[in-house]
Amino acid sequence: MFAELRNISVYYHKSMAIKDVTVSVPEAGVVSIIGANGAGKSTILKSLLGMVPNREGEIVFDGESIGDLETAERVKKGIVLVPEGRQLFPYLPVITNLKLGATVRRDRAGIAESMEYVLQLFPRLKERLKQNAGTLSGGEQQMLAIGRGLMANPRLLCLDEPSVGLAPIVVEQVGEVIQDINGRGISVLLVEQNAHLALGVCQTGYVLEVGRVVMEGDRETIRCSEIVRKAYLGG
Repeated sequence: MFAELRNISVYYHKSMAIKDVTVSVPEAGVVSIIGANGAGKSTILKSLLGMVPNREGEIVFDGESIGDLETAERVKKGIVLVPEGRQLFPYLPVITNLKLGATVRRDRAGIAESMEYVLQLFPRLKERLKQNAGTLSGGEQQMLAIGRGLMANPRLLCLDEPSVGLAPIVVEQVGEVIQDINGRGISVLLVEQNAHLALGVCQTGYVLEVGRVVMEGDRETIRCSEIVRKAYLGG
């Protein structure tokens, strides 16, 4: 398996955030984790990136155990997070926000190629390169956040709640973008409350409740589950 969290447990002080969670992402695959707010979805991504310590378990990426690596080293290996809330630099231009995504890279030709791809994927950003990020619409800011993540040349792109606060038509565009990114061979790990988006783009899904995986399987298995239909798909 390309990337795997094996029996991971994370606690914030004495409170359990996730317990005995195993999630696998195949190479060039899209995997979605769905669950309510506070279920522990973001903690899984932070654990994968080394942003929170694991009390138990192991993280393996491309055949290597990476539990002892700092976050920056994991990013250099190709694990990149697009965080919830976007966390852009609002008073800096779009172009500067994008370039900041390539901070860990030294391959100038590769950086130029990534920039070309991002601006092809998001033509609206190309029109607004000199505009400050904070003046963009919510949808444009989300596209910028994803574009900044792509500038890091990810092998595994982790998306944390990219649909939050976006209009339905923009959520649809996010889904199309995820499929385009995956079409380039980039693996994607998506955590989402929006089950329609999550199950629309993935091959495999996990359902998380109160820090534990309660269901996993291919997207049709998840979609047809009575629990998921009632809790996340409106009946």
